[in-house]
Amino acid sequence: MQTQEDFDRILEERRALLMEKAAAGRSEEELSRIREAYEFARKAHEGQYRKSGHPYIIHPVSVATIVADELKLGTNPIIAALLHDVVEDTDYTIEEVRDRFGEDVAFLVRVVTKQKKTVYEMSKQLDNFKQMLDSINYDIRALLIKLADRLHNMRTLDSMRPEKQMKIAGETDYFYAPLANRLGLYRVKTELENLSLRFRTPLEYAELEGQIAAFEEENRETMEQFLRQVRGRLEENGIKARVTCKNRGVCAIWRKMQLSGLAFRQVEPLQIVSIVFENNPDRLISEKNQCLEIYSVLTDLYKEKPGSLVNYVDSPKENGYQAIHCKVMCTNGRWLEVHVASERMEYNSALGCVAAGKGVEHWVENFKAVLHDIADCSKEDGFIENVVCNFYNDDITVFTPKGHSVVLPKGATVVDMAYEIHTDIGNHAKYARINGLLAPLCTVLKRGDRVAIGTEREACPQREWLEFVKTYKARKAVTNYLRKIGAERRGSVYRLCPECRPLPGDEVSGFKNENGTITVHKRNCPTAISLSAKAGDSIVPVSLQVDRGKRFPVSIRVRGVDRDKLLFDLVKVISVDLDLPIDGLEITVKDCIADCIFGFEVCSVEDLTAVMTCISQVKGVEEVKRKS
Repeated sequence: MQTQEDFDRILEERRALLMEKAAAGRSEEELSRIREAYEFARKAHEGQYRKSGHPYIIHPVSVATIVADELKLGTNPIIAALLHDVVEDTDYTIEEVRDRFGEDVAFLVRVVTKQKKTVYEMSKQLDNFKQMLDSINYDIRALLIKLADRLHNMRTLDSMRPEKQMKIAGETDYFYAPLANRLGLYRVKTELENLSLRFRTPLEYAELEGQIAAFEEENRETMEQFLRQVRGRLEENGIKARVTCKNRGVCAIWRKMQLSGLAFRQVEPLQIVSIVFENNPDRLISEKNQCLEIYSVLTDLYKEKPGSLVNYVDSPKENGYQAIHCKVMCTNGRWLEVHVASERMEYNSALGCVAAGKGVEHWVENFKAVLHDIADCSKEDGFIENVVCNFYNDDITVFTPKGHSVVLPKGATVVDMAYEIHTDIGNHAKYARINGLLAPLCTVLKRGDRVAIGTEREACPQREWLEFVKTYKARKAVTNYLRKIGAERRGSVYRLCPECRPLPGDEVSGFKNENGTITVHKRNCPTAISLSAKAGDSIVPVSLQVDRGKRFPVSIRVRGVDRDKLLFDLVKVISVDLDLPIDGLEITVKDCIADCIFGFEVCSVEDLTAVMTCISQVKGVEEVKRKS
């Protein structure tokens, strides 16, 4: 057990680290103000402790260190980070902060302080999000301090109860990690989403982390050879560059597996190579041409995957990210992703909007416009969903037949594009031609698509559009039209989530509904993550107990090489050997590959695992997966 002497030593180490990181490029007067803020915060939080047992002051000192070192912000944000919980958690007032440290620091502290209300507009969590987002009308630094606060909270989440971990992890995955991504803070985004997955589903995270470590060790020699060859060839061509390899993040791989239905070993790429070249002013060649020169050297050595080249140098992401991406085949026969960038591009990639400076103004102005447009929306309108969808997804650029570009969030459809061009086009859209081919309005658009939207006067918005539109503008227009004709949406109440279909033995969370019922979700269910971020106080601890008299419907997908009597053997295992009635069966065979979906009922995850194990032993079966 740690003693007071241990705590004093830890605090002194953290304080010294903060002052070391803050010292770079600052005057003695600025450092003196930071020291004064530290003493103010230490006195204010005296006698307060975190759930971990550590003195509370360690938290603001750690947040201030992140602000100084990882986000490279100025002196006032560092001071505000030290003081960010003083007004909320102690008897000190914002006026006392203003008197001691000035109006700018007081403004930042006020914005990051949660406002206590008797009645909340939407919910406590959503109102806090909205307050934070409103701060962007004045200064983006407040958002960055909140991100630093969340990052340290996630790094120290081990001491919390499981339901509290689920609430905070859900908020992080749903709101803070996408926000960091949108601001171009990729390192922060990756760490936040990995920590969120780790605390939501620790068993699943640990298993995947182990698979990544095993793959890295298995391919270590191959990767070292690849890196040596690339470094040598670049040196031969007089190009000074750092060539490194890193594993893709646990959450990035997990998300790919969820979206694609692939097993871990089927995901490509699992590793990313970065080639970062020095900015040499003596070379009379643009950064773009230097990227292409390295790309040429690389593809002379290794086979490039057709169509994999992405040019973010000429067309940066809206948050300013620039690089050349491509995929090449490594000697182990797997596709490997390569990012080519200058040192300037890499610096901007790490610090995002902080490094971009004025480059983020366009995004900020867009953010302000939409926040103003949805400021008076009700809870039912989905304030946070609208904000998240419009601003925290990666962008794609599509084109009209006349060559006009339209920027949309990734995953946007033809209907989203129609409303982005003009409300009348959206309201009367009937079909589309994408790259010259006829396509329905629900088609998800890809970067670079050329889209012609066909309209008819008699065409009008349909209720099912709400199931696939992504942008706030499209959703608002469709909803308004449907309300006008009396077609409002209605929802249903469930005991078990019908989307993720949890079983006894799954990692689950319960959410108490307004009518007192509890809906149970798997902890990785997108709906559960959303609810954790918006209504985390409704989370209640639940455990689905195995009841041999109660069965739950499940579906599994079986793929393998087709052969005579394969289906017969599969049905025999389920119906005869395991004595489970099959209540659903789909099978397709293409190019000798059989793809079967079986529906039946089980009592628990353990039973389902036993079924899948038996089926995997049938001759010819390659994959057996649970379908949500």
